[in-house]
Amino acid sequence: MASMRDGRGFTLIELMIVVAIIAILAAIAVPWWGHYVYRSRRADGQKLLMHIAQMEERYYTDNNTYPLTATSLGYTTNTPVSEDGYYTVTLALPSGSSAGQGYKATAVPQGSQAGDACGSLSIDNTGQKLPAPTDTAANSNGSCW
Repeated sequence: MASMRDGRGFTLIELMIVVAIIAILAAIAVPWWGHYVYRSRRADGQKLLMHIAQMEERYYTDNNTYPLTATSLGYTTNTPVSEDGYYTVTLALPSGSSAGQGYKATAVPQGSQAGDACGSLSIDNTGQKLPAPTDTAANSNGSCW
């Protein structure tokens, strides 16, 4: 006669071991997943900055001056929000530039994106993008640009 233990499933200890292994794997995977989420959302801010840079250059071609208001570029507000809402952009005069002869567009992360290591992204009329690739602290979660 077979004992009652044969063919009846798992013991509590075996089940606890499986649960512990799953918990360890989840503890490792979740932070990595979070870093990839930040990186994918970063494209939302980059896209808006590139669109603003394109609009600034188009405006400069027609008017020989860079506007520092987003409404001059066709946006409804002076602080446009990215398509998915993870960034807002402001325009300012870069240091060393005279009025109308330069711009600096800065995308500030909002909400759940605020914890991204890159922080604010920016581009200016010379094409300089910040944070720079040499900024190792900002680029700790992949290239900011």
